[in-house]
Amino acid sequence: MKYLISSAKFTVLLLAACTLLSFKCGSNAPAEKVVTAGPPVPSYFTEKDFNAFFPMRDKFYTYKAFMQAIAELGQIRVKVEKHDVSIYKLTRTDAKTGKSTVIRQDEDWNEPWAQKKPYSTYDVVYATFCAEKDILTNKKELAAFFAHIAHETRHGENGKYNDGLMYTHELNTTLPYIAENDDYPPVAGKKYYGRGPVQLSYNGNYGYASHCIFGDKKVLLNNPDLITTDAVVAFKTAIYFWMTPQALKPSAHDVMIGKWKPSAADLAKGRKPGFGMTINIINGEVECNKGEAVYSMNDRIGYYQYFLKRMAVKDDNCACSCGKMQPYL
Repeated sequence: MKYLISSAKFTVLLLAACTLLSFKCGSNAPAEKVVTAGPPVPSYFTEKDFNAFFPMRDKFYTYKAFMQAIAELGQIRVKVEKHDVSIYKLTRTDAKTGKSTVIRQDEDWNEPWAQKKPYSTYDVVYATFCAEKDILTNKKELAAFFAHIAHETRHGENGKYNDGLMYTHELNTTLPYIAENDDYPPVAGKKYYGRGPVQLSYNGNYGYASHCIFGDKKVLLNNPDLITTDAVVAFKTAIYFWMTPQALKPSAHDVMIGKWKPSAADLAKGRKPGFGMTINIINGEVECNKGEAVYSMNDRIGYYQYFLKRMAVKDDNCACSCGKMQPYL
């Protein structure tokens, strides 16, 4: 299998990604160290835990692949710069090589009219996946992440919560999930239906994920099935989606660690920190602002509460529902 590596190399990757990373902007530039404040995932979530959490999973999904995805993607950092909400510049830094590369700069980036638009920037540091805060916060974040990937890939009995990671792609593969996108145009003959733990969909998401993960948008646009044939890549797409803000949405990571602070406009639309906000980020248009009886929303909440219990942590002040939150359009 492509994701199998030696135990020595695996240990080095884990240490590099989960404890201390150095990023350089050039060969002579000083390294910028990123230290996770709390314990990394491998220190508090074992293979035995993984097997117990997902006893009915497809054999494609393994603990080793998940840990390798965390370790390898943990060496990547992406600086996202925007003018307004749609003009992007992405700079990807690889700790392995110490090099920073502009992987995307939209055609209008340097236009005078674009330069006058509101500017914003943020760094996506993949090494902080479920590892940025104290142990309890990290575990809550991991429980939330698992809740979503379990719901997206479940196939079993309602309310059992033992049936996550059973699908590698959605059952209906006839729909192409193609949308007009100048930056990430679809490749002729390819379909971008849901694949992997988070069921990544649409050519725009495939291209953006590929840019961040590989530094090359063409990898997943040309070969979307890589997500269903390489388990490490599959888990990387899920971690990418969890950690990377999309347009006006914050990242689910920032929500779960308390970094995201709602604006007055967010509060007016019912958006507030908590697990419910992660539902809004992932599938708000379908599940949010529709009251408290939406099955899929409640299934995600049920998984979250189940995984919290299994991890021996509580979220007593959880704003778990998005029933009264307006989705992002």
